[in-house]
Amino acid sequence: MTRPNLLAAALIAVPFLSAPVLAQDQGADAVVATVGDDQITLGQMIVMKQSIQDPNMANLPDQALWDMMLDQLIRQTAVAQSAEEDAAVRAQLELQRRNTLASAAVTQIAAADPTEEELKATYDRLFAEADAVREYNAAHILVEAEEEAKQIKAELDDGGDFGALAEQHSTGPSGPNQGDLGWFSADQMVAPFAEAVAAMEPGAVSDPVQTEFGWHVIKLNETRLREAPPLGEVRDQISQMVLREKVETEIQRLVEAADVEKTDDVDPADLNRIELLEAN
Repeated sequence: MTRPNLLAAALIAVPFLSAPVLAQDQGADAVVATVGDDQITLGQMIVMKQSIQDPNMANLPDQALWDMMLDQLIRQTAVAQSAEEDAAVRAQLELQRRNTLASAAVTQIAAADPTEEELKATYDRLFAEADAVREYNAAHILVEAEEEAKQIKAELDDGGDFGALAEQHSTGPSGPNQGDLGWFSADQMVAPFAEAVAAMEPGAVSDPVQTEFGWHVIKLNETRLREAPPLGEVRDQISQMVLREKVETEIQRLVEAADVEKTDDVDPADLNRIELLEAN
């Protein structure tokens, strides 16, 4: 059962508890309830609210949501106190603790927005020395046999309509769209096709070209040079790249600075010994 469903079940099963009156300056560690020796804090309540995915529950009035969540945490704490802690529980708790702390550390590393200097440096590294790329806009008619391709080329030379013939004969997915392939660069196509297009002039129709997919009759519509995009157009992507690189660099620094020792006296086959988790 998901957490929202658990909360809903608790709402139905148990009456609400009255919310304590909290001063506005209470911190996250402020205790809102105790269950035996365990404390439930305001911070835990806030985190629990953030984890609610059901918008209907998240939009409840504060009092109703408070009562519902506090009741659920009290029930959860009381049940947790009855559990016996074994190796499996300890392992899960430690993994969750590390994951939470690691996530918090990554969030802190990525909290600062990249500076203009960082953005410009990354942009220059990616695009400053990049050559303009030739792109092609073309259509093709793809058939299985060379003879059929030659016949289609002859019909085109006699004034046949390329789009109509593509719809009628082409076996490729672009056939129903009159063979249109849109814009592409040479590296997006198999070599024989790319070489044929690169040798053509706009408006020309090729002789049959064989590739691993069959025989193509190609019509080149136009070409263009794709220049590097201005920084403004790729700012968001560059920003994300800078943040990823900063996070990866800091993670690598932390790992290298850590005092790591691996032991060799554990058999990797012990991964399959589930019974070890049952030990107290």
